[in-house]
Amino acid sequence: MRLLVAGGAGYLGSVLIPRLLDRGYNVDVVELFWFGNHLPREVGVLNRDIFQLTVADLKPYDQVIFLAGLSNDPMAEYSPSKNFILNAAAPAYLGYIAKMAKVKRYLYASSCSVYGYTENELYDETRQVGSSYPYGISKLQGEQAALQLTSEDFSVICLRKGTISGYSPRMRLDLIVNTMFKTALRDGVITVNNASIWRPILSIEDAATAYIRAVEANARISGVFNLASGNYTVGEVADVVRARIEERLDRRINLCIKHTQDFRNYKVSVDKAANVLSFHPTGSVQSIVDDLIANRSKFEDWDNPLYSNIHTFKALDARDQVPAMVYAQ
Repeated sequence: MRLLVAGGAGYLGSVLIPRLLDRGYNVDVVELFWFGNHLPREVGVLNRDIFQLTVADLKPYDQVIFLAGLSNDPMAEYSPSKNFILNAAAPAYLGYIAKMAKVKRYLYASSCSVYGYTENELYDETRQVGSSYPYGISKLQGEQAALQLTSEDFSVICLRKGTISGYSPRMRLDLIVNTMFKTALRDGVITVNNASIWRPILSIEDAATAYIRAVEANARISGVFNLASGNYTVGEVADVVRARIEERLDRRINLCIKHTQDFRNYKVSVDKAANVLSFHPTGSVQSIVDDLIANRSKFEDWDNPLYSNIHTFKALDARDQVPAMVYAQ
């Protein structure tokens, strides 16, 4: 089977693609490599903008995976206009030409951010979404555009991911567990802006497994699926990160607890993904921290701007290098 991964050299793609290759798939990426290329050499490259792709370009592929777009709220709020182009229009266009090219399945990287603020309830995929922020709105628009294309011969799977954390060769330190790990080791302190809000946390290895399950799912399966390794309050995440570092590295870490208001609060059920895709997460905040500890020598230049998507995005934008482009997560 031949796969095309848009944004495949990003944080998740750099973990997912080696695992796809290990399972015998032929994988190409469409990329502009703003964060470099950490992929195996056997991966093919289409070095271009998504909007430059044509139906003819996609004809060789059995499945197309969209991992591109802006990756978080800070980027979306910095440039709402580019956010809606890259997170809503780009996946709509790619899905459309994939269907025209008779690709069999389209996988869209969505986010649990679409839920916005929820009360103290576990949300499944049937619950109403309600984000009022540019990032959550655009991810929902991308979902809706992709799902509209679903037909008997064209499967569409949208994966609503919790906040991913863990080590990747294309490292990020702007994600909840990774950020706490960074400040704990660099500064000896973990700052928690609001300890009570809920977040679904997804280990990067569980995220890669979920995409593999989706690629290998029955051809008749389409729909939206929540993905998380577990639901945690932010305060609990900080406690686990702190305890694991103190235990494994024998360092004393302080906590700084604030009470900043935050209107993004949600926890999700992954029962549908378990029952339909056979997705059974094995990760946890503790396993994520263990992963970071094991690989910490590879990213101890803590303030490298390449580890922060918003810093890199601002620098590219200042040089007018952010058109409607493939922007890896």
